[in-house]
Amino acid sequence: MFNQRNGLLYESASQHLSMMTVLSIALLTFTSSAWAQSQTMTLTTAVKQTLNQHPSLKVFTYREKALDGLYQTANLAPGYALNIEAENFAGTGTYSGASATQLTVSLSSIIEMGDKRNARLNRVVQQRAFVSTQRKAQAFDLLGQVTRRYIAVLAAQHYVKLSLEAVNLAQQTVEEVTKRSRAGVAPTSEVKRSLASVGVAQLTAANEERKLDYAKLALAMMWNDTAANFNRVEGELYHLPPAVDFEQLINNLTNNPSLLKLANEQRVKEAQVRLLRSQSHSDISWSVGIKRDPATDHFAFNAGFTVPLFANKRNRGSLIAAQAGVDEVAAKEESLRLNLQHQLYRAYTGRQQAIETISSLTEHIISPLSLALIETKSAYLRGRNSLLDYLSIQQELLVSRRALIDAGASALYYGAEIEALTAQPLPQSQYKLIKEFKGINP
Repeated sequence: MFNQRNGLLYESASQHLSMMTVLSIALLTFTSSAWAQSQTMTLTTAVKQTLNQHPSLKVFTYREKALDGLYQTANLAPGYALNIEAENFAGTGTYSGASATQLTVSLSSIIEMGDKRNARLNRVVQQRAFVSTQRKAQAFDLLGQVTRRYIAVLAAQHYVKLSLEAVNLAQQTVEEVTKRSRAGVAPTSEVKRSLASVGVAQLTAANEERKLDYAKLALAMMWNDTAANFNRVEGELYHLPPAVDFEQLINNLTNNPSLLKLANEQRVKEAQVRLLRSQSHSDISWSVGIKRDPATDHFAFNAGFTVPLFANKRNRGSLIAAQAGVDEVAAKEESLRLNLQHQLYRAYTGRQQAIETISSLTEHIISPLSLALIETKSAYLRGRNSLLDYLSIQQELLVSRRALIDAGASALYYGAEIEALTAQPLPQSQYKLIKEFKGINP
């Protein structure tokens, strides 16, 4: 009876293992061939498509058109007015009839004082520069978003690859345990346990595949696509760059898009102050005309000037409010600079920590665990170690490999944040590619 149950168990395990092996090999083969034959996305292509097709950048075109119209209006000289005045054209007695009508025709306009025209033009020019800075800031924000999503896809690819290697390793373990069980040197419970390990590995691989699909879709949506038209992204996950000079990064903060936007906003408000000051100078209204006297049928010229009084006092409140707006932007800029320095230091230290983690995992953890896995496997096959020891080493190595992927992705994330904060790419000399572990099988 015992032998019959063992035989059924071995047959079931062999069939299950054969099916899993075929599926795993097919999946690995299909994935490799699909990636090789399909389109490979690069970061440069992703950035170009995002900047060309993301709808958030289209609004700036309309804002610039609106400012073009405002510039034309601001560039207009004061207009002219034609005044026609008729007196005594209807009445009684001597004022009855058209012969008593006095007709005056005059032309009037104003003389702008305080260089108002240039002040208006300068305000629109500064508004256009502010919109241009807003466009650049939005473009940098999109650049940061697409970079982070690109890194997420790159990391997801490594997670999928690691999960498939884990499936392959679990299947090899089933083969080894099954052979030992058939030889009568291992209990059937170890076969069941190894089969369960395969199931867990396959479930993990399926989850990682779904995460990869979501990451690719999230990246494709950056250029307004509802489906990913690529199968993989190109890039290296593991780098060991030397330390970047933090003081130089601090100096590069002057290129931060948010700071540039505030600087341009301050210039717009300063232009508004200059415009209000120019409006404190009263404009002179003038008129010239000709008047006909019906009694003598003679014509006479007339002229007039109008100068408003105390206009500068009436404009004083608006000037105070506009100057307060300038000072507010200056305070916001100082606060933002401090906040950016804090973010930069956090990204800098986080990146350095991730780099140190990569180095430590590579040299002091993964390499010894890989050797330990080889030795534990050999000892298990000789009956000197238990299956638990063998599976534990496998899991420790898989966890370490996953931590290595996490650290690699973190280093890239922090590097992208540094580039976004400074609006400057990290020098290529800062990157040194290290050899990636190709597998975990002994």
